[in-house]
Amino acid sequence: MNEPRSFTDKFFLVVKGLCMGAANKVPGVSGGIVAFVGGFYEEFIYSLQKINAKAFKLLINGRLKSFYQYINGTFLTLLIFGMLVSYFSISKILDYFLVTHELYVWSAFFGMILGSIYYIGKDFDYWKKKTFTAAIIGLSVGVAISFLSPAKENDNLLFIFLCGMISVSGMTLPGLSGSFILILLGNYVLLLVDSVNALYDTFSEILMGDFSFTTNTERLHTLKILAVFTLGSATGLVTLSHVLTFVLKHYKHVTTAIILGFITGSLGVVWPWKKTIFKTGIDGETILDSNGKGIIMNYERFLPDMTTVENWTAIFLIIFGISILLLLDWYGKNRKTES
Repeated sequence: MNEPRSFTDKFFLVVKGLCMGAANKVPGVSGGIVAFVGGFYEEFIYSLQKINAKAFKLLINGRLKSFYQYINGTFLTLLIFGMLVSYFSISKILDYFLVTHELYVWSAFFGMILGSIYYIGKDFDYWKKKTFTAAIIGLSVGVAISFLSPAKENDNLLFIFLCGMISVSGMTLPGLSGSFILILLGNYVLLLVDSVNALYDTFSEILMGDFSFTTNTERLHTLKILAVFTLGSATGLVTLSHVLTFVLKHYKHVTTAIILGFITGSLGVVWPWKKTIFKTGIDGETILDSNGKGIIMNYERFLPDMTTVENWTAIFLIIFGISILLLLDWYGKNRKTES
């Protein structure tokens, strides 16, 4: 894991981070799937697991180089850099297409997740009673989560911390969308829209030499919420990575079976043909977030009318999404053959 990386390796690590960041932002899509299919899931989990007491001891003692090598610093730095860049760039483009061509975006993601099920399952030859049961459990949980109704928004700081710990699961557990979990917890808008906007506005004002935010009680409260959410996410990321390292080491086949079942069960979240149900007030009017967008409550799914060009285009995009994963598989096999 700590071998020197070529410039190409480093470049593609940033690209993988960009893809993970974009996937984590979209409700229903998991950054963990990107890591799993991209072939760097285990390195990601094991690197996060290295952020432990020994790492902090090296850091406190000023042994920065040893600390950086111990936590697989190059890998984590480039990957996280890609995620951060994505969050403020590619994810914005995705937001635009989700507004203008929602059906096509969901179709491409649906195809990619279908392809990822094939990609993960094609070499899995350990179907026994234990792994089959694990897959059924994963499938059941995935389906159940797909059809849960969201809770109300809650800005209690302890709950915000827990939201951070739970939502980060989308990065570490393939198939479990952190953004969708935040919708179910009722805090998607507060934590991934309002808080991010507050941070963006604050940085913009500081660059302009404007420090008026220091007297803005509402802004400071939102920034405090973002700080607690970030702390919860970091805690969850490290904690989950330790649990997953143990599980992957001792129960790898069972874990893979659960992940396969879970991803299959969560397909309902990214089903392309669905009507978005927005939050409404007493007067029946749609309640808007700080960006002027409707607040998503859930989705009403239906079967497509195959007499329209739009739906045939969506089918083509599903096939295109599957093809991306098949090409990844083909590329991976060719690299192994060449080496």
